[in-house]
Amino acid sequence: MDTAYKGEHLLPGHLGQIFVVLSFGAALLSAISYYFATTNTNKLDRSWLKMARIAFYANSLSIFGVGVCLFYVIYNHYFEYHYAWSYTSRDLPVYYIVSGFWNGQEGGFLLWTFWQAVLGNILIRRAKSWEQPVMTVVSLSQVLLASMILGIEFFGMRLGSSPFLLLRNAIEAPIFSNPDYLSFIKDGQGMNPLLQNYWMVIHPPTLFLGLASVVIPFSYAIAGLWQKRYKEWVNPAISYALFAVMILGIGVIMGSLWAYESLNFGGFWAWDPVENASIFPWLTLVGGLHVLIVFKNTGHSYVTATILVLLSFIMVLYSSFLARSGVLGDTSVHAFTDLGMFWQLVIYILIFLALSIYFLVVRWKELPITKKEEETYSREFWMFVGAIFLGLSCFHLVLVTSIPVWNKMFGTKLAPPTELVTHYNVIQGSFAVIIALLTGFTQFLKYKKSDITRFFITTILYLIFATLIAALIIYASGLYKLRFVFLLVMLASVYSIIVNAKVLADAFKGKFKLAGSAVAHIGFGLMLVGALIAAGTRKVVSTNDKGIDIADFNKTANERENVMLYKNEPLKMGDYTITYVGDSVALPNHYYKVNYKRYNNSGKLTEEFTLKPNAQINPQMGITPSPDTKHYLFHDLYTNVTVIPVAKERPNADGADAAHGAEDDDKNYDAPITHEVSVGDTIRFREGYVIFKGLNKNANLQDIPITGSDIAIGAKLEVSSHGKTYESEPVFMIKKNSVFDFARKVDDVGLKLRFSKIIPEKNKVEIMVYQQPENKKPWIVLSALDFPFIGFLWSGTVIMVIGFLLSIFRRNKELKTV
Repeated sequence: MDTAYKGEHLLPGHLGQIFVVLSFGAALLSAISYYFATTNTNKLDRSWLKMARIAFYANSLSIFGVGVCLFYVIYNHYFEYHYAWSYTSRDLPVYYIVSGFWNGQEGGFLLWTFWQAVLGNILIRRAKSWEQPVMTVVSLSQVLLASMILGIEFFGMRLGSSPFLLLRNAIEAPIFSNPDYLSFIKDGQGMNPLLQNYWMVIHPPTLFLGLASVVIPFSYAIAGLWQKRYKEWVNPAISYALFAVMILGIGVIMGSLWAYESLNFGGFWAWDPVENASIFPWLTLVGGLHVLIVFKNTGHSYVTATILVLLSFIMVLYSSFLARSGVLGDTSVHAFTDLGMFWQLVIYILIFLALSIYFLVVRWKELPITKKEEETYSREFWMFVGAIFLGLSCFHLVLVTSIPVWNKMFGTKLAPPTELVTHYNVIQGSFAVIIALLTGFTQFLKYKKSDITRFFITTILYLIFATLIAALIIYASGLYKLRFVFLLVMLASVYSIIVNAKVLADAFKGKFKLAGSAVAHIGFGLMLVGALIAAGTRKVVSTNDKGIDIADFNKTANERENVMLYKNEPLKMGDYTITYVGDSVALPNHYYKVNYKRYNNSGKLTEEFTLKPNAQINPQMGITPSPDTKHYLFHDLYTNVTVIPVAKERPNADGADAAHGAEDDDKNYDAPITHEVSVGDTIRFREGYVIFKGLNKNANLQDIPITGSDIAIGAKLEVSSHGKTYESEPVFMIKKNSVFDFARKVDDVGLKLRFSKIIPEKNKVEIMVYQQPENKKPWIVLSALDFPFIGFLWSGTVIMVIGFLLSIFRRNKELKTV
């Protein structure tokens, strides 16, 4: 029984679970009520509508209550709860504790349903005559999301996983037979080191807002088919689709920024299956958005627009299935393990897929399909073609990413392409060529029919100009060494930028309604340019031209792209002289400080900075390095520690070792060399020299009291190595007629110094110098990459978002909700 256990804080968990159940029940009541409000033929009877709204408000408040209770548990480090114990620890700063909220699957579903609740409340206020059918669909989605965090038994099947599950109920271990088990659990497992980045504080909320937003155009499409208002749903759906595409795109790019700044694969996109899944709905919704605009302006492509909008939300659900079902556990570093919700996720997909197919089939004969074919030289025709290619791009990603799914479904043993990254780059690069070209030359076309002669002349002139610019960029950047398809990507991107810049210029002359699409297309083109140059011409700065073999340290490292740095030993690396100068530890982070200097031809220092790549030692994951980056205007210098010593020597707190009892420490050094020196004499060692500056007759030993008859004398030594100077004072001591000496270490240069004897007849002292062997000195293996013009990728994202905002403002201005 609960009362048998000591120290547990059960109230927030019980209260949170009540809110979980209430959110599920309220969402179910809201969905049912909205359904009857929609089908009610008596328009004067608003009882179902009132009940639906009250239930949805209750759902929203319950979700907020769940979030407050969960954050209370996490913030107060109540490790009796499995969620808090699994994803947080006491040493996490507050902002990482906040991100711990969505670190696990339960928190992710909670964040998703929270955003859906927020959007639902906006729809209640703004949807007007669309509220009942649209909110029926949104509420149904809320029901299924709420079921993911229920964590209750239902007819022998467990529904969802509760974030308030107690640790003793989640794990079977002998410790839980002890009523005072909490006294043995001092801390949680902590957060995955790779997630301890500021982007992970804002990336998941943004991404989940984007995913949640996709349900709104989907709901409008279902509502339009259900209510036979086939054309009316398009206008409001366009605005919400623009918002969803914008936010989802921002979320995906934030994920790229996180990967670029936190992961150690040296890039911003790795074609990881979960990364691929995140852009499934973005691709289909961008295509759907464009053909929605086509239908609005011409009446063409209704079926294509509807299918792509419906498919977008199905892709949201499928991408969630891929990430959360455990099916990608062996192929993705981002995938969650299965919490027993495999079939629950499948049912979620099937319900909405069946709903989409049902209404399309039932209403097929009534759909507003135009019999007249589009003109080949019309804007709507080529926008339709672009939407199809976006759909094909998504289909290719789904097909290859889902290989583990096909193997599980059909019992096959299909393998992904051997050169998977190259495969994705070439195929998706080919799609990018077509789409970028279409975003360009469609601007010279008009809806319904265009002047063919004018179109060809203008298109060819701009294409020639773009070819010249692209050729210059390709030559200057070195892209000509890449496959031909990537040269075409550059040409198409430059062409799109130039053409849309012309459209933007026209917008400033009075055609301002064209500004949004032009700005968004310019941003997209800049993103392609930045991604292509950065990934295609990135330069290895840490070229190992010394022939140093690092294979013994790391079998996976490319030794020609990594250099070994010994502490305080400068190394020439490209245009820089780099020095590993030390460490700084702020547990669980271990930062390795690498000083960069750049000199001009005359040897004058022109630039100096220090980067601090990080490597955490995680009990579950081992060494997890994270890079540090120096950002320039036109390129980034990316530095990553790829290998560190398995164990590092830890000096005593005061840097001292007693001569007697330090034999174990001596094995870390070469045999000592003994020197007899007078004041001012110099002792040479491998990396520098030591000067004997004199004696300190009042040497201080903190832990050993000096009585009247005791003698403690320090040898003041000045150590110089690689341009740096260190002070050291080993101590010689006579206490109670016994002789002791206390060595001092200078770890930065791998020295241990002993003041072992006083020789009064020679007016000298004996200094013993211990040096660490080369393989015992502190070292790291470093990788440094230069990413040229990567700023175009990030700035292109910002510009594209501005374009979407302009388009949203325009569509909202035009929108007349009935």
